[in-house]
Order: sequence, then C-alpha cells, then structure tokens
Amino acid sequence: MKHGKKYVEAAKQFDRATYYEAAEAVAMVKKTATAKFDETVEVHLRTGCDGRHADQQIRGAVVLPNGTGKTVRVLVFAKGAKLDEATAAGADFVGGEELIPKIQNDGWFEFDVVVATPDMMGVVGRLGKVLGPKGLMPNPKAGTVTMDVTKAINDIKAGKIEYRLDKSNIVHCPIGKASFTEEQLNENLNALMDAIVKARPSTLKGQYIKSMTLASTMGPGVRCNVAKY
Repeated sequence: MKHGKKYVEAAKQFDRATYYEAAEAVAMVKKTATAKFDETVEVHLRTGCDGRHADQQIRGAVVLPNGTGKTVRVLVFAKGAKLDEATAAGADFVGGEELIPKIQNDGWFEFDVVVATPDMMGVVGRLGKVLGPKGLMPNPKAGTVTMDVTKAINDIKAGKIEYRLDKSNIVHCPIGKASFTEEQLNENLNALMDAIVKARPSTLKGQYIKSMTLASTMGPGVRCNVAKY
C-alpha cells in the first residue's frame, strides 16, 4: 500500500518496531496527526478470543469520561409515553413502525445510534438485514435495548461507545479527537481498557490482549506495550 508524503514523514518520527507505553503512544499519535481536519484517535486491539464461539464473544459499551468529540445523532424506536420521553431527553429522531419503509426502501441513515424499547424489537428486527451490517442494530448488552430511554440517550450523547469483536477477533474503538489533550485521551483510553479487561471471557485460555495499536485517522499506527493488560 502506497502512503502519502505526510504519512511517510509522520512515520519517521518514531520507531515502528518499538512497543511504547500507552501514554507515550498517545503523545506520538497527537504529534503525527497533521491532517487538515480534526482526526479521530482510534485504538485497535488484537485479542486471543475466537469469536466463532458464542462464549468467547466480547461485546459491551462504555461511557468515555471526556466524550468522543463527535456529535452523535440518536434514533429512538418507541411508542406511547416513551416517544415523548425520548424527545424530551434530546433524541434526534423518534418514531415507530412508520420509519421502517423510510430506512428499508428510501435508504435513510441520518443517524449514528439506534435505541429501542424492548416492546419495539419485533418491529426493529425487520430491519436486521440493513442495520446489522452497519453495526446499528440495538442490543441489550450495549444498553441500546432498554425502557430507560432517557439514560440511554444521555449516555450516548455524553460519549458512550460500543466495543465488539470483528470477524478477525480485533476490537476497533475511537477514544477521542486529535484536538483533545493527552490527559483527556489517556483517561478515555483507560476507561475503555478497564471495560474490555473486565469483559474477558471466562472460557478463554492463554493471552487475552495480544497487541494494541493507536492511530489517528490519517496517521501511522503506534504499537503499545500490552503487558499490564
């Protein structure tokens, strides 16, 4: 893969073969984020889990103490009083069955997170084929299937992110923006790692976190020492 001049220059600022402590890696990622927009800082974790086994799946959510730096648009599927509650809590879009054709047929996806009350999951389930591949399907483990829509919306707006294994057993998560201070990024990273370490499947034998890389949207990846995890 051919990289641009900025990427090549940024990659020369540190040793790609060295495993840095997390705080050092955060500092380097900030320094090498030179794009014209505010880049997202992401962590990529290679795990020892085998996601083909249900008992080795990792999935959950955590509220980052300093948020994600991104304005998140929330769609809530509810009915009755819960519709009013969702609107009052600051949901960007609320509705029920009438939204199905808009998403299914018109390709409407002007939202980032979907929350649903349990009694609406029969309706939302019909959108599984379109929401699932985009990672938008509400899930009780992520706190997005709940009767407490106010808490769900407040948490999401405050910087709640979901973590889950992809097909190659890697977890990819944003921990903030390059414009954040090192302290804010470190606090967010620690909150995420605490949650992921606690989510270790009890059936897993051997090493849990095999490798960890921090990178900004356009910048090179910085390898981290995972011994403490």
